[in-house]
Amino acid sequence: MRMRRKKNLLPRMERCAPWQIKEPEAMRGKWRSLLPQARALRVELGCGKGRFTCQTAAAEPDVLFVAVERVPDAMVVAMERARDMELRNVFFLDADAANLQDFFAPGEVDRIYINFCDPWPANRYAKRRLTYHGLLAAYRQVLRPEGEIHFKTDNAPLFAFSLREFPKAAFRLEEVTRDLHANGVQGVMTDYEEKFHNLGTKINRCVGIMEDWPEGLPPIEPLQTK
Repeated sequence: MRMRRKKNLLPRMERCAPWQIKEPEAMRGKWRSLLPQARALRVELGCGKGRFTCQTAAAEPDVLFVAVERVPDAMVVAMERARDMELRNVFFLDADAANLQDFFAPGEVDRIYINFCDPWPANRYAKRRLTYHGLLAAYRQVLRPEGEIHFKTDNAPLFAFSLREFPKAAFRLEEVTRDLHANGVQGVMTDYEEKFHNLGTKINRCVGIMEDWPEGLPPIEPLQTK
C-alpha cells in the first residue's frame, strides 16, 4: 500500500536535518565518530515510521543505530520521533540494502535488523526479498565476524523462504520461532507488528549468525542494484 504523501514534507525533513545522513558514502569506516563511546553499530533495513528504531535506541543509548528507509514520507515520521525523544544515537539515510558496502566498511556493522519487509510474493521477484541469498551475501560485506541479522515477519511463506536462504549465504540459524509472542510480548514491536499481533497474527522471528565461508564452496556474488 502506498503511503499518503505528507504535507510540508521538505520543511519537515529540514527540521530533522541533524538526524539525516545525506552523504553516507563519506561516513564509510567513520560511523563511530558520531558516537565515539558506542559499543556496537547496528543497521535497520526499512525502518518505516521508526517506532522500533527509536524505542530500541532509547533503551540502549550506548549503541549507535543507523536506519535505512527508501520512503521519505515514512522516514520523516521516524526522524520526528527521534527528534521528539531527543535521541543522539540514531541516524537515518535513504539507501538501497544491496549497496550497504558503499556506506559501511568491511566488518563495521555488528547487527542488521530486517523487520516486516515487503514479501514480494511472486516468484519472479524473489531477488527483491531482503532475505534473498544474494542480498545476504551483500550484507556479509559489512558485518563483522559472527555478526547477526535479526529478522521478523508475519508472512509465513517469506519466513520459510528465508530459513532456506540464510544457510546458502553461510549464516547459522538461531532463535527460530513461528510464534514470537505466544507467551507475551517479546522485545520492541513495530507499529505494523503491534497491529497484526492484536489481530491474532503470529509473528515469525529468527537470528542469522554469520559464519566463515565454507572452504571449497564458491562464493555467492552479492546482488547489486547499480
